[in-house]
Amino acid sequence: MRTFHQADLANKVVLIRADLNVPMKNGQILDQTRIDRFLPTLDEVLKQKARVILMTHLGRPKGKVVETLSLKPIADRLIELGYQVTLSSLETMPQEINPGQICLLENLRFYEGEESNDPQFAQQLAALGDVYINDAFSVSHRAHASVEGITHFIPSFAGPQLASEVAVLSKAFEKPEQPLMAIVAGAKVSTKLGLLKSLSQKVDTLVVAGGLAHTFLSAKGYGVGSESLSEEGMIPLCREILETSKAELVLPKDVKVAKAVRSGETPVNVPVDAIPEDQIIVDMGDETLKVVKQKLHQSRTLIWNGVVGIFEVSPFDQASLEIARYVAKRTQEGHLYSVSGGGETIAGLNKAGVADQLSYVSTAGGAFLEFLEGKSLPGVKALE
Repeated sequence: MRTFHQADLANKVVLIRADLNVPMKNGQILDQTRIDRFLPTLDEVLKQKARVILMTHLGRPKGKVVETLSLKPIADRLIELGYQVTLSSLETMPQEINPGQICLLENLRFYEGEESNDPQFAQQLAALGDVYINDAFSVSHRAHASVEGITHFIPSFAGPQLASEVAVLSKAFEKPEQPLMAIVAGAKVSTKLGLLKSLSQKVDTLVVAGGLAHTFLSAKGYGVGSESLSEEGMIPLCREILETSKAELVLPKDVKVAKAVRSGETPVNVPVDAIPEDQIIVDMGDETLKVVKQKLHQSRTLIWNGVVGIFEVSPFDQASLEIARYVAKRTQEGHLYSVSGGGETIAGLNKAGVADQLSYVSTAGGAFLEFLEGKSLPGVKALE
């Protein structure tokens, strides 16, 4: 990719596509992680005496102006952090931006042309500046006007966050230190079928956990209880993965069950051939957890997406926390190169207190998964 280090930014108007789609409630930013991660890029561009037009989206207004999804709270937060920021729509964009100043363009998704990748809208955005930088890997799986379309009309470069994420995922997936292990968990096979198919052909060990594992257990003829999530329509596809996988598939040997999903409920450990019909699977079993840790001990590279139990309710978060701490320990000792991504996984790492102890934690969701599936990301391809 062309990176922004190859661009002359001095005294140029630089359009930066960031991902500042932060969680909000009643106009208040709940978590500014995405802002914090972007600031080093912003500082580096400003240091080169560039004039910045900053672009991002917030929520899903679907091409209409929705006042509650205005970027004003983000502009205010940047001002609080010491930046000179003006919030403008396309119609009120100032004619002149001084070096060191930032013009934050109002929510891109207020404009219909953004998500439809309308060439005229992309050209309208490109006309605002001299150079374009995409530093939003997390939206680069979308062929949107501010991500892909704009690159046809203006010199375009990868920002440091985007370039770093691509490099990290490539190291973990395309040129990993072997053995390569993946843990994939979550609620439904249907949402991660492409990922499971891809990884089953490319990694050495694939751990299938969480709700995904229930459907695989059903495919092997085990009863998972009437209360546990299992997708009957996905059973044939799970059987296909079981039959064709080149990876060693690790499925549960045992699970923890409970009568209800409520805090303080004491789970019971049972083998997978003895799951009570009237109980619900709530976490990974003790023997399965031992196997996962053994595989982690033998592996040199790990890709992890998804928590392995009903993580939101304690004590059904124990296996996820134990895996997170063991991965962090192996990483810090230099034995494991660990890459993790996805909102639930990050929440698990934060809860375990080890989010800063893995090799890399991606804030991207869909882009992270699509990259691992081997799909071409339009926003990345446009910068090649």
